[in-house]
Amino acid sequence: MNTITVDLVARLINEQFPEWSDLEIRPVKFSGNDNRTFHLGEHMSVRLPSAAAYAPQVEKEQLWLPILSKKLTLPIQVPLAKGKPNEEYPLPWSINKWVEGETLTHQNINDLNQFARDLGAFLLELQSIDASGGPLAGEHNFFRGGSLAVYDEESRHAIEHNKDIFNEDIIQEMWELALESEWNSKPVWVHGDIALGNLLVKDGKLCAVIDFGILGVGDPACDAAMAWTFFDKDSRKVFKDVLNMDEETWNRARGWALWKALITYNGNKNSNPKAAAESFNIVNLIVDDYESE
Repeated sequence: MNTITVDLVARLINEQFPEWSDLEIRPVKFSGNDNRTFHLGEHMSVRLPSAAAYAPQVEKEQLWLPILSKKLTLPIQVPLAKGKPNEEYPLPWSINKWVEGETLTHQNINDLNQFARDLGAFLLELQSIDASGGPLAGEHNFFRGGSLAVYDEESRHAIEHNKDIFNEDIIQEMWELALESEWNSKPVWVHGDIALGNLLVKDGKLCAVIDFGILGVGDPACDAAMAWTFFDKDSRKVFKDVLNMDEETWNRARGWALWKALITYNGNKNSNPKAAAESFNIVNLIVDDYESE
């Protein structure tokens, strides 16, 4: 597949949506891994899957986001049109309404505890929406909302190959705890990728949530992994209390955070020092937090 560029997007718009062909197209400041995103004028964005594995997200977002957006207090991305594959770009793609806000950092929020409350409240609201007929966890969303056991072999491989770096016994113990329980209640909606790049801030507060490509229904534990990747000890407790998670669900949430940090460290330790250092710090924070409980 060709590299996704402004020129490619312009040709797609000219061919399929000529009414918008006079609008300026420019890359967004922060574009994710699964998709490439561009401004289309001032009030829209164009979102193109970066590989075939991410293409199923388009149909899912087109179907469900208009429904979810009507039931959520905070703004989320809403599809306006769906682009078709062609010879130059062989995947479906989306035009969405532009959502205002800055990408979350520790520097642009006023109060970490309040942010934890607001994010927890958004997730509870999402979980409260009727999930009947929603897409069950699977390959389309990399099993977010499903069982962590899918990543057992991958995690154990990362543990084994870094046992001289991390506290192997404690990490094994946390991982076993995460695998011991399952979500036995009705499936609920999960965003699937609650992370800095998908949370927007205005005037120091959470103002919008974007990128629902990994949307699904199932176990909400995966959406709480940010407890260890962004929050400190106090705000982590606030987040947990707002979500009202029992200990087993919290153990699975910690397992999701641990899995991602371990495989990211293992995959980057010899090639990307910055990414490896960030993941190293997260693993150690998870260990410290567990030992202090």
